[in-house]
Amino acid sequence: MAFEPPERLVRALGETYGDIAAAEWLGPLPEHARTTLDRASLDAERVMAPGGRSSLVLLVRRSDGSPAALKIAPPLARPDLERDALAHWNGWGAVRLLDETADGGLVLERLHPEVSLRSLPEAKALLEAAGAVRKLWVEPPAGHGFESVAERTERQATAMEPYRADPATGALTAAALAAREELVAAPDETLLLHGCFRQGKVLAGDRAPWLTVGPEPLVGERAYDLARLVRDRVEDLVGASAGASTARRRVNKLADSLDMDRERLRGWTLFRAVESGTRALTAGRRQDAELLLEFASWL
Repeated sequence: MAFEPPERLVRALGETYGDIAAAEWLGPLPEHARTTLDRASLDAERVMAPGGRSSLVLLVRRSDGSPAALKIAPPLARPDLERDALAHWNGWGAVRLLDETADGGLVLERLHPEVSLRSLPEAKALLEAAGAVRKLWVEPPAGHGFESVAERTERQATAMEPYRADPATGALTAAALAAREELVAAPDETLLLHGCFRQGKVLAGDRAPWLTVGPEPLVGERAYDLARLVRDRVEDLVGASAGASTARRRVNKLADSLDMDRERLRGWTLFRAVESGTRALTAGRRQDAELLLEFASWL
């Protein structure tokens, strides 16, 4: 069986870590996957495609014949932090961690990867998403190694700085950076967060109807975690005649349903949208950037 990485993974790793670092990990990946399967006594069924943007995911069978999924991620993606978060949640609202291979691969509960919340009508998907993510917001474990929202966004803000001088993006970038400064100056909560939560990160399961996957865990306030969800299906929002008003209503509705401050959610939504937009510009994904920045301009 071939274990070639899906194109989306190749592209995303190059954008995130640089083409050289990505190639150094992707080159030996097929042989690495075979070795991991052999040592863990796992039988591969197929590679998930298009798969994720940070790891190779294989559908496998364990030695007792039970189904599972094997996730192999580069060290730069810090799979150890995902492991720690999943272990702490212990299946509560999230995919269950079944085992860890000797080389850091994660053996996970098998879900239904083709069925995410994006398969539902938008209103229903947002309702289910809110119910799923709220389960994850718990006190972090003692002595944890997760970074804070302030630490993660400081790095992102540094990368955004050059866009202050860009005539097309300068005003939005300045507004987003100002919003971040105000938000981190008065932190609201310190909870364990998913870090990259959106509809596509919630998959159908057997143990529970919907379970969350793929955390990039950190600690901070709930509004940061919810901000990425606000812009889900951004292409539909931008294409709709009432997109701007719909986006603002979505902020208010999600904030009210999860009992959080509307302005904090609006601020984090602005920052995260502009950060993603400027990152897309840097990577040459101009169409994605235009969608994200137009969305951000509505907030």
